[in-house]
Amino acid sequence: MREVKIRTVDKEVPAIIAGCMRFSDASVDEVITFIHAAMDQGVKFFDHADIYGNGKCEELFGEALKKDSSIKREELIIQSKCGVRLGIDFDLSKEHILSSVDGSLKRLGTDYLDILLLHRPDALYEPEEIAEALDELEKSGKVRSFGVSNFKPMQIEVIKKCVKQELVINQLQFSIPVSNMIAGSMEMNMETPGSIDHDGSVLDYCRLHDMRIQAWSPFQMPAWQGVFLGAEKYAKLNEEIDVLAKQYGVSPTTIAAAWILRHPAKMQIVSGTTSTKRFAEICEACDVELTREEWYRLYLSAGHVLP
Repeated sequence: MREVKIRTVDKEVPAIIAGCMRFSDASVDEVITFIHAAMDQGVKFFDHADIYGNGKCEELFGEALKKDSSIKREELIIQSKCGVRLGIDFDLSKEHILSSVDGSLKRLGTDYLDILLLHRPDALYEPEEIAEALDELEKSGKVRSFGVSNFKPMQIEVIKKCVKQELVINQLQFSIPVSNMIAGSMEMNMETPGSIDHDGSVLDYCRLHDMRIQAWSPFQMPAWQGVFLGAEKYAKLNEEIDVLAKQYGVSPTTIAAAWILRHPAKMQIVSGTTSTKRFAEICEACDVELTREEWYRLYLSAGHVLP
């Protein structure tokens, strides 16, 4: 398993993260099976959020840890997110952050989170309140590292005005078709749709400030139209993927994941699958190093352009 460094975590972490968003319909035994399958691949990093399954995903994960004593909490990296409220949208108030973490800890059956991410920007956020919440969480030992998810650079800068903790992660949507944070810079000074800067150069900002990017929905088409693998809308991209899959002796899923890992930002991939077979195919991407030419070929076949 390929590993990367997160500045405030005392050990290197896997490049693949087991996303737990779809656990809500699983049984405890199925969750246990998946946890072991992930660990067998060298993945001990699990991503949650308080809203996944309205808390059910964290609850099932906690029940799995309680039921199977062979899974040692201290060997895992458990990350969760807060700030999205079902039916209310977004809330990064001090009160909500603290109550959300307490709820996650209770459901997960643990005393601490290795990492907490602020899930989405809140239009009404007050950096002073966020700073107070993070101070309390750090001082109490409930959270060891902090980051954000889906934040623009200037939003991060406003938070950093008050927050003393290092923000070491930004979880962002990223796949071969959904790669505006690359297109915006590559098509700079052009009049093409991709030249529009939607995210404030977030990719370069994260690299500049040593924030690890975690790529979520790594196989999604734009606008939530579904998975691009095998989709007729991306026939040319799939043709190129199939050629490389045959060349490397791996699955198309592996090639799509390898494209993300090839980027020098050393991103992590947040897998959202509950299939142990597909998860293994994603992990196999760590052993595939696409050439520069292959990487650009896939990028262009997804409909992107170059100057």
